[in-house]
Amino acid sequence: MDMNRDYRVLELDKVLEMLAAKCACADTADEARRIQPQTDLNRVHDMLLQTADAHMLAGRFGTPSFGGATNIAGALRRAQAGAVLSMGELLRIASVMRTIRTLRDWRGHCEGVSTSLDGLFMTLASNNHLEDKITASIVSPEEMNDHASAELYDIRRKIKSAESRVREQLEKLIRSATYQKYLQDSLVTMRDGRFVVPVKAEFRSQVAGLVHDTSSSGATVFIEPMAVVETNNDIRLLQGREQEEIERILTALSAECGENADMLIASYHTLIELDLLFAKANLAYDMDASLPIVSADGVIDLKKARHPLIHKKKVVPSDIRLGGEFDTLMITGPNTGGKTVTLKTLGLLTSMTMCGMMIPAGDNSRVSVFDNILADIGDEQSIEQSLSTFSAHMTNIIRILGVAGDKSLVLLDELGAGTDPVEGAALAESIIEQLRSKGARIAATTHYAELKSYALTTPGVENGSCEFNVETLRPTYKLLIGVPGRSNAFAICAQLGMPDAVVEQARSLVSSDNTRVEDVVAELDTARQEMEHKLEEAERLKAEAEAVKREMKEREEKFEKTKQGEIETARNQAARIVSQARAEADDLLKEIDRLRKDYESAKISALNGDAKASLRARLRKMEASVDPVEQRSNEGYVLPRDLKVGDTVEVFGLHEKGTVLALPDKSGNVMVQMGIIKSRVKLGELRLVEESKVTFNGQKPRKKAGTTHSIDTKKVQTEVDVRGCTVEEGILEVDRVIDHAVVMKLGEVRVIHGKGTGALRAGLHQHFRKHPNIKSFRLGVYGEGETGVTIIELK
Repeated sequence: MDMNRDYRVLELDKVLEMLAAKCACADTADEARRIQPQTDLNRVHDMLLQTADAHMLAGRFGTPSFGGATNIAGALRRAQAGAVLSMGELLRIASVMRTIRTLRDWRGHCEGVSTSLDGLFMTLASNNHLEDKITASIVSPEEMNDHASAELYDIRRKIKSAESRVREQLEKLIRSATYQKYLQDSLVTMRDGRFVVPVKAEFRSQVAGLVHDTSSSGATVFIEPMAVVETNNDIRLLQGREQEEIERILTALSAECGENADMLIASYHTLIELDLLFAKANLAYDMDASLPIVSADGVIDLKKARHPLIHKKKVVPSDIRLGGEFDTLMITGPNTGGKTVTLKTLGLLTSMTMCGMMIPAGDNSRVSVFDNILADIGDEQSIEQSLSTFSAHMTNIIRILGVAGDKSLVLLDELGAGTDPVEGAALAESIIEQLRSKGARIAATTHYAELKSYALTTPGVENGSCEFNVETLRPTYKLLIGVPGRSNAFAICAQLGMPDAVVEQARSLVSSDNTRVEDVVAELDTARQEMEHKLEEAERLKAEAEAVKREMKEREEKFEKTKQGEIETARNQAARIVSQARAEADDLLKEIDRLRKDYESAKISALNGDAKASLRARLRKMEASVDPVEQRSNEGYVLPRDLKVGDTVEVFGLHEKGTVLALPDKSGNVMVQMGIIKSRVKLGELRLVEESKVTFNGQKPRKKAGTTHSIDTKKVQTEVDVRGCTVEEGILEVDRVIDHAVVMKLGEVRVIHGKGTGALRAGLHQHFRKHPNIKSFRLGVYGEGETGVTIIELK
């Protein structure tokens, strides 16, 4: 089906050609070129949902392979009718079955994901038994495998044996002294499938046998010696049997293909449909496209829209609205300012959406489905029809007026141009009013000041302009809605060096009404630019404040978690010590009681009382130290010297080492960094760790030039296994390993979380996105643990 002229004017055919280039199969590429925009809202919803699901699957699991798929419908229908297929056709059928099987296997590996494509994948049906039988029987389009059948293997074995006997006999003949003088060359060759030897023509009567051929010069005749005629005959008979067996095998394979023809053809069509959907997904990735919100209410709201045929690094995104507060948008501005590109972008992105494609626009963009998109864009002059540019435009607009309705999007470029400006402006206004009366949504470009005034004074009609920088004489290509455009002709001429007298005289010739309109537009444009600058500055400051707020909150939460974890660890350790001491004390008391019973002397009784009192005092002392974090003190210790920035100290209450970042403040608090945590600690709670006492594996660490940090003596992990942990436990364990890796300046950590339900992986990934020391992270690939492992790259 040929695409109608309106979609060709919008260059939808070029976008579909880009889509065809993404298809793996030739049939899919043809389908892509034949896509037509759909007008049914439900159908468009379904198409977009399938494209979005293909986009998600390709992003998470990669695009499946569609290679090796060719159209096999014709061959299968002939097999169904009883024809015998060639080896090449059977191999193509096996290749399609292999592709179908690969697709089903690929979908099976997409764990825990339900999509709208599942129904298509489920309809894919292959025949593994038939696929294996074909590939095992046929080596290439010209060769059958020896093991295709036992009979074929036996026949070929006999042929090889007979050929070996013939060669052996002929080798003896050509090596014998009697015959060598008669031979042209000492070799064995073949003619008409029979083994022969080359004999000089003058000695043909000396070699008994059958002549099969003569050289072009006539100097050599190729004779089959009588001694091998019978064996050659046997070989020819065996070759006939071989061909019959090959035909029998091909007939059987063809019949089996015919039995599965309907199933395989249906699966092939599904394969083509899936190939097209993943081609749409891959094109969306190339365009940085997103899924629009679709309705049928005539409202279009494109955010940061980009024309798909302009390179994404060069195109300027524009916000385009139509159909909400206003049904008509009048776009004005200087030539080459981007008016036509804006018009085409509006129509092209709408038609792409109606084709089930994602569009190069920002998130939450809205697009409406229309019954038709009608466009009059570009030079429609026709020499053959002897029509002027104006006549060609009017002919097309007459067609549009006859077709447009309340479900139409009408795009008009340079409406009313090509004739007298006064008559053209009046005609343009009348055309727009007629289209509005039909309920159409309209976007039009114009240079006429009358239409700017019309848009300013008419409800439902809005001005828009393509911004132009008069100082640089370059357009910015930004669409400004609500602001009429300026022609800027006088300003441009002045910048280019036109004499001031000429420019001023031209200004004086412009009517006062036009001058007032241009002055109002200029004031509006100046006010808009000032407001935009203030808004940008406000947004920047707001973003910075929010970023600082988030960072401070994350630091506070992390510090609190680390603090509680350290306190809990200390309490647990103290409880274990006390429990052990109680057990030992109970044993001693029992031993004392035993001694008392054995020795009732006064001396032993006194000793018993003293021992019990001593033990009870020790127990009370140990119980008092159950919470070492809250109750231990640094009494009796005096710093040997004043602290300096960079000193390594021990926080006595936490048994943690850290580095001094700032000297004591007025309150006696010292800023200390412990791992990734910075904290203010009382000067009295610190002990100076002399560098000479810090060892690494029993030796003093080597000190790098300019470095004052202490070295962690524990073995640094680059892999952590959190399988079986809760999300909170996993986060604490991973953070511990990351802290040590950062201190040792390692670049990568491997986290093993397993596959399971994915809840632990999701919780960890959410934590990683906000972690200050993580640069990026990814799931493992084949050989690394795949989705059961996450590889973290540290900053």
